[in-house]
Amino acid sequence: MLGGHGVQAMNVELVSDAYAIAANYLRRSGAIPDTLVTNERLLEIIVKLLQHGEFNKIRLANKAILRFETQSEARAVA
Repeated sequence: MLGGHGVQAMNVELVSDAYAIAANYLRRSGAIPDTLVTNERLLEIIVKLLQHGEFNKIRLANKAILRFETQSEARAVA
């Protein structure tokens, strides 16, 4: 059985992988700048999705992209 640290390490890897996928797409689409700086809003979206029970990195990335783009569109309209 995995202890708390093992699960935490897996979550860090999962968040990292999902972030890399989502950030790569968003950089290529021009939604975020092509820099090495972490986009805090995207990271926050991924962490919240994980906290709500999403543990598949592809679904995490796809849902994060959708939420990021939706929030960006809402901000542009406001």
